[in-house]
Amino acid sequence: MALARKSSPHTHGPRSTQWLMQQVLIATVPGLIVLTSFFGIGTLLNILIASVTAIGCEAAVLKLRKRPLGFYLSDYSALVTAVLLGIALPPLVPWWLTVTGTAFAIIIAKHLYGGMGYNPFNPAMIGYVVLLISFPLQMSAWLAPGGLLVDGTPAMGPDFMSSLKIVFLGNPIDGFTAATPLDAFKHNSGLLVSQFYEQTPQFSQGQWAGFGWEWVNIAFLFGGVYLLARKVFTWHGPVGMLAGLSVMALFNYDGGSSTSNGSILFHLLSGATMFGAFFIVTDPVTSATSNRGRLIYGAMIGIIMFLIRSWGNYPEALAFAVLLMNFAAPFIDYYTPPRTYGHSKSGTIIHRSKED
Repeated sequence: MALARKSSPHTHGPRSTQWLMQQVLIATVPGLIVLTSFFGIGTLLNILIASVTAIGCEAAVLKLRKRPLGFYLSDYSALVTAVLLGIALPPLVPWWLTVTGTAFAIIIAKHLYGGMGYNPFNPAMIGYVVLLISFPLQMSAWLAPGGLLVDGTPAMGPDFMSSLKIVFLGNPIDGFTAATPLDAFKHNSGLLVSQFYEQTPQFSQGQWAGFGWEWVNIAFLFGGVYLLARKVFTWHGPVGMLAGLSVMALFNYDGGSSTSNGSILFHLLSGATMFGAFFIVTDPVTSATSNRGRLIYGAMIGIIMFLIRSWGNYPEALAFAVLLMNFAAPFIDYYTPPRTYGHSKSGTIIHRSKED
């Protein structure tokens, strides 16, 4: 059976891995600005430490593998992993914790499998989960958002010098920490949702899903829209995840009883929802391949996130949901193969020669 096509089905375009990674870094800027305005410089310190560690580990492993340093370091993939992990970590975690998670992400989760393009699991989420399981106390120490009124007094985070001392010298940060909206809601003790919102400062002073956190999610949503507009990825993965999470929230919301699992807006605008939808689920290496597969992949992540948030032991579930679906991505790909170039659909050839 001969194809009428005379040349190989290769296409060329101006996009490169370097360009794609640069766009992802640019898209994180709105979220970083809002995170810093509410939670101080802790996230920026996380990113700085993670970036230095990631580049150092990448260079060391490339040297051991006898690969050209300049070629691989210039694709920014290690830097993107560092930035995403730095954003996911609580602000002002000890420096050694950031170094440990980043080193594990680069050396084990990425290069142990052969480097970028061969890793079956998202490196940033692997690093995050390793830290969450190994150091649960430090990983739950989120700062109270600046400006939050508690007993009439605005919460004030540590200043620049205090932040440096906390990160590098291990000074305690207990006086600055507070439960996240997801954690607080999960441990609601018998109050109706309306009562809980009235009595909990983070919700009474917020609009939809917790003071500060809702604006962080909106900022990452803007970054995601930028990536969609630049056609860095398709809409299928993010929409699938947000739709799966929304459907689960809709069908499990009982109107606001004391055992409520939260409304749709609460789940969409709290925790790492938008960050996960547009910066983690869209990883082209560890997600499904076809558009239909990406919809399924994203929807299952949203469903698993809701299940763990509502009935699991962790209030935030993005990393666990993503890693579980990384396992399932090859299975999804098997049943949802993308259309091959030159074919009308999977396995069907458009043009045939007259002899056929």
